Amino acid sequence: MRHGPVPAARVREPVVQKVAGWSARHRRTAVLGWLGLVAAAILLGQLLGTRSVPSYDPGEAGRAQRTLDRAGVDTPPSESVLVQARTGTRAFATDPELRQAAGEVATALRALPAVARNVRSPLDRGGAQVSADGRAALVTFELEGGAGSASAPVQQTLRAVAVVQARHPGLRVEQAGEASVGDAIDDAVGRDFRRAELSSVPITLGILVLVFGALVAAGIPVLLAGTAVTAAIALLAVPSRWLPIDDAASSLILLIGMAVGVDYSLFYLRREREERTRGRTFAQALRVAGATSGRAIVVSGLTVMISIAGLFVTGIDVFSGMAVGTIGVIGIAVLGSVTVLPALLAWLGHRVDRGRLPLIGRQRTAAGRSRLWDTLVRRVVRRPLLIGGLATLGLLAVAAPATGLRTGSAGLDELPAGVPVVDSLRRIEQVFPGGPDPARVVVTGERLDRPEVHRAVDALHARAAASRGALREPIVATPAASGRILVISVPLAGSGADQASVQALRTLRGSALPATLGRVPGIDYAVTGLTAGNRDFAAALHARAPVVFAFVLALAFVLLLVAFRSVAISLTAIVLNLLSVGAAYGVVKLIFQDGHLERLLGFRSYGAIVPWLPLFMFVLLFGLSMDYHVFILSRIRELHARGASTEEAVVGGISASAGVVTSAALIMVAVFSIFATLSLVSFKMFGIGMGVAVLVDATIVRGVLLPAAMALLGERNWSLPGWLRRLHAPRLEPSAAEPAPAQVPEHAA
Repeated sequence: MRHGPVPAARVREPVVQKVAGWSARHRRTAVLGWLGLVAAAILLGQLLGTRSVPSYDPGEAGRAQRTLDRAGVDTPPSESVLVQARTGTRAFATDPELRQAAGEVATALRALPAVARNVRSPLDRGGAQVSADGRAALVTFELEGGAGSASAPVQQTLRAVAVVQARHPGLRVEQAGEASVGDAIDDAVGRDFRRAELSSVPITLGILVLVFGALVAAGIPVLLAGTAVTAAIALLAVPSRWLPIDDAASSLILLIGMAVGVDYSLFYLRREREERTRGRTFAQALRVAGATSGRAIVVSGLTVMISIAGLFVTGIDVFSGMAVGTIGVIGIAVLGSVTVLPALLAWLGHRVDRGRLPLIGRQRTAAGRSRLWDTLVRRVVRRPLLIGGLATLGLLAVAAPATGLRTGSAGLDELPAGVPVVDSLRRIEQVFPGGPDPARVVVTGERLDRPEVHRAVDALHARAAASRGALREPIVATPAASGRILVISVPLAGSGADQASVQALRTLRGSALPATLGRVPGIDYAVTGLTAGNRDFAAALHARAPVVFAFVLALAFVLLLVAFRSVAISLTAIVLNLLSVGAAYGVVKLIFQDGHLERLLGFRSYGAIVPWLPLFMFVLLFGLSMDYHVFILSRIRELHARGASTEEAVVGGISASAGVVTSAALIMVAVFSIFATLSLVSFKMFGIGMGVAVLVDATIVRGVLLPAAMALLGERNWSLPGWLRRLHAPRLEPSAAEPAPAQVPEHAA
């Protein structure tokens, strides 16, 4: 019998590797196809246009808002003008200048009938309020056009009030209210996001130049991420048909899209360059990069998208709008990284290293292991229990303050001190307590003009008088929608966002309304307004947070299990990510809730954290942290699959990926640090929390906890229960059929 050579088993080529090979061979088609996709997205966005779908609070407040919108009831924002002497004890009733100024304000506002309505002056019979000490008065009015279109009208009224102020320099003639404060916040948000957007791109490009030492190589990740972001923002026109999409969603897409898009390109470029320094041809290097970094990019992108999808579980429509856009930009960034990036690299060839900078260019040509990380990780795997245990205790100590974390609306503390309209509103609240925005009770039902309804409203006045200041006058009932709706305005104690306002809302909802309107048959009611909206939003987040956490953790575990075929690796990655998030929570609590570093960061602590921050940070951090874990774990698995022991695979995988992961983390930390310099306190919280978590994840978790955990588990890292072995797992390592290259000196690359 003849015995010929045994044919090698045919190894199925991974899909990502096939895509990379096709793109390299058809580079013109791949590049032009990508540009065509971006152009088509822009054209579609221009043709459809972005619609303005209203955003509703969850719970009872949102139900009341929807009732008003469906009935076409306009709820104009209310504004107040404070007239008060700057010094002395001048009384409004006897001081002619105070009375003259109030009259001039009322006259100026009434001269703007298309802008201001229901102007009430303290000089009118039954007019607006005079303070308890008699030294100040309010001129109140409402803006035409509703809250959503109040920016231009409120500017006209502010200019009219400023004219009166200029005539009376010895008085305070200051306007503040729902629309003017909202306009100031919108203006600050716009400036902050523009600053973050303009700063993030040059910072990213500068770091990439240091990483690659060549302008062309540094520009490729920014170019691909930028085109992905452009396409994703243009495609927002599609979900804007049914979800609220605002400027914050576009800015979030830009920041997250640039972060992950640059990371993915960076992973791919560094692996391709590393393979070339080992002696592979361009074609071979692209194949290996596609099979390793390309596969890791796909798994990482899916993990980030799953994490962001947790925002859908909240049921809050504004979060859903952000989630759709963010998932879209991540998907487009993944697509570009595994298709057009190989085509660009094949097209450019050695030209990718053009534009080298002196010194930097020569030092960054070759890629290899990091000696620093190699030394650190080797020490960790020799004594994993001691070093890993100390690092774990340290992170737990940093995370411990998070157990006392409280959430609450920032209210006026959202903006820094010195904003004129905010300072004016604070002075109005001191002299006229009752909150800037009263609660609105939206009553529906048949025959709302019945005597029973009138008696219930009268009883509500009596309840307010007996509430010890929690519910205040004037309580005003206004019919709307041809009598089908009754809107009852009830001023609440406090600033609208503090504990006094929350307690007043509880009194209104829990006892005053059930004892009055609740006893009238055939009617229904719901309470909305600033305090009600904030309270219901926070309550919805608190109730749904456990479901979001469970959703993200369960799906991430399943994806990692399928990708790495290891229960231990999947659980380790999740636990380590949770440690990073916990440490970020602890730092945010210490700084912003407890008030440390107030002067350095330029904010004033109000003793709580904005309600959306913990959940929002979790879904973003969990997804972004998985970028590093998936990339590092794929390198470790690759080395282990080629015969290295677990310890050597851990040391080799972490030290070989140190450069790219450090660079990616540095970019993210730099971008998120920009937020710490912005004006809104919620942005500062977001930036500090995200930056700390990424920094912890890229240093302590990657360099100490991950190698310690894997060293302790040993070969159990790669075990899989028998009933799970039938799972089809994506292969993260290059094909075994790929020939090993001959090693060449670094200077020959």
